[in-house]
Amino acid sequence: MKKYCFLFFTLISFKFFSQTYSSQNINLLALINPNNGSVGVGGDNRRYSGCWGWYQQSKNKEYAIVGTSNGTYFIDVTIPTTPSVCAFVPGKPNCTWREMKTYQNFCYIVSDDSSPNTFQIVDMSLLPSTVTVVYNGNTYFERGHTIWIDQNKMYIGGVTYVSGPPPATSPMNIYSLANPSSPVLLRQVSQDVPNTVFNYVHDMYVRNDTVYASTGWNGLYVLKFNNSTNTFSVLGSYTNYPAHGYNHSSFLTKNGKYLMFCDEVPAASPISFVDVQNLNNIQPIVSFKPTQQTTPHNPYLIGNNFALVSCYQDGLIIYDISQPNNLSLAGYFDTYPQGGSNTGNYSDSDYRGNWGAYPYLPSGIVIANDMQNGTFILNANAAYTTTIKNPLAIQQNNLQSKNLILFPNPASNRLSVNYSTNEPNTLQIKNMLGQTIIEKKFIGLVNENLDVSFLPNGSYFLTIIEKNQIKNKNFIINH
Repeated sequence: MKKYCFLFFTLISFKFFSQTYSSQNINLLALINPNNGSVGVGGDNRRYSGCWGWYQQSKNKEYAIVGTSNGTYFIDVTIPTTPSVCAFVPGKPNCTWREMKTYQNFCYIVSDDSSPNTFQIVDMSLLPSTVTVVYNGNTYFERGHTIWIDQNKMYIGGVTYVSGPPPATSPMNIYSLANPSSPVLLRQVSQDVPNTVFNYVHDMYVRNDTVYASTGWNGLYVLKFNNSTNTFSVLGSYTNYPAHGYNHSSFLTKNGKYLMFCDEVPAASPISFVDVQNLNNIQPIVSFKPTQQTTPHNPYLIGNNFALVSCYQDGLIIYDISQPNNLSLAGYFDTYPQGGSNTGNYSDSDYRGNWGAYPYLPSGIVIANDMQNGTFILNANAAYTTTIKNPLAIQQNNLQSKNLILFPNPASNRLSVNYSTNEPNTLQIKNMLGQTIIEKKFIGLVNENLDVSFLPNGSYFLTIIEKNQIKNKNFIINH
């Protein structure tokens, strides 16, 4: 197969801390904005979409793979404070959707924007010098909304073909990557699951041939691909849950017991955490909103302990999920200071901001793509280490309320207060004179969005009173 090599110039745009980003327990290492042309996508100046990462073991190097409106960037993040663009693969211009996954030394890139479009396979073995495009065409399919790779199989959701006999679309296809540069179609899910059950797979998480398929308005379906017969079967579903909306994406804990998923539509739908140990009887554990108005987009789970959730206008939020019945906020980084909780304004743009993240490189750094602002390189070690449940620390503090986080700080109109406790407690907001302005009583997981728009600019104390013990945290109001 003929190969094309794309080189990229080194003139890129760096932003270092000139903008203040609201955060807690997550530190900004670098922000890189290679797609810095004057033209984005649409009126919201959308430049970035999905992202992924790749570890080059032969050279001990780490890369961020960044989808943009005009193509895909391969960025060396081995030294995370000074990321550098190694290569760029052009794609269909002015795209909203671009997603990618890796297998061995290959990167597979799909886009769901209108025709003409292509599926791309890129050989990364020559990085950091360059990459080689080994396929760029539409013979496999023209458009795919999303992609997942499990073992040596590639799953494409929301498939659209450029030509040929009906049907012109497929809910989901599975391909063999036995030859990574030449995928082979194994099955279309519609050959085994009627369109009356679901006719579209928006996204999927796959482990050991078990597919957790987010099918949009039809909910969540769990499928099994049988390698001996090359067929799909339905193992279970979760469709009529409270606040059921457009089931967008999911991720499974390492032990396979619990699944987190996000509903993208309507805006500000809650995150769901469910027990999938019995697929014939999937059970809800908790449903919650990061803030009252943000829209969760994509979850990424690390082991059995942490969930990182990309939330459009409120950035990347990390939860401690080590106790499934008692989730707690571990940290956040707001990649979109233009709106969201930090301004109290969501009205102009429910679906702007943080698209996705990648927290699985060996170094532990986190890559996060913001549609308008670029690729953030983050250090989340504080979120991972300070929120692990420690009975000794609890005894020492004499308080059961844990992981108190205020978001944002400084605040303007709304203040999100998050902590967990098993004891009755009182939350108070006091001014610098010690006068109580707000008082509320809670027990259990607290995820409260307080109206502070009436408070004058200045410093305040948030106080938690529990079993005659007091915990204070300072915050600032700045309208």
